[in-house]
Amino acid sequence: MFSLKNKLALITGGGSGIGFEIARTFIEAGARVIITGRRIEMLENACLALGENANFIQNDVTQIKGHESLISEIESKFGTLDILVNNAGINLKKPALEVSQEEFDNIIQTNLSSVFSLSKAAAKGFIERGCGVILMISSMAAYYGIDRVVGYSAAKHGVEGLVKSFSADWASKGIRTNAIAPGFIETPMMLKAMGDDPDRRDKAMGRTPMKKWGKASDIAYAAVFLCSDEAQFITGVSLPVDGGNSIGF
Repeated sequence: MFSLKNKLALITGGGSGIGFEIARTFIEAGARVIITGRRIEMLENACLALGENANFIQNDVTQIKGHESLISEIESKFGTLDILVNNAGINLKKPALEVSQEEFDNIIQTNLSSVFSLSKAAAKGFIERGCGVILMISSMAAYYGIDRVVGYSAAKHGVEGLVKSFSADWASKGIRTNAIAPGFIETPMMLKAMGDDPDRRDKAMGRTPMKKWGKASDIAYAAVFLCSDEAQFITGVSLPVDGGNSIGF
């Protein structure tokens, strides 16, 4: 069950963190993966670790005009694309009054506008073939208010809207669109951020009923399920993988 055998998946930001773990787990489930990112050395090292079923293309998701050519390059080199995982993203922690318009626009461009554009580019082929899966990586910042992340929060709320709108538009054409909303997941970036802000760390843990941080593999295994044929009647949902954080008090 939950096999991705013979599937080809594109995972943006797949060179590290959650994206890398999704790539590893997809391969474990039988898929071939293409990972993208800006840093070629990171992508090369990731593919060495992932093995023969992983390839990479250096790409900056914010370069929206190149998205259709990216999909074309992938399909000409590696075959028909079956799954798109929109994982790449950036964050900025700063009080809202101190966030410049340029900084806000940069967050929106990376985390929302590029997601819309790349999803649309992939969907054209999915619609022609009558099947395809788009998976978004959302956030707890789309579930409740978090201070000092105004751009990130706005973008992730937008991603949740894309999930619903894409599903309404494309489900009848064979495309399923869903999201995973990670809770507080142990990555080097998260642990450093929490270490620098003990009050934030304690608040996050205090409202997580499981009383532990999640692991990147928790997100990855949920991604395998949502992208597998066993989830064939699921579209338009956002699945919190958060140890209960989104419902904690």
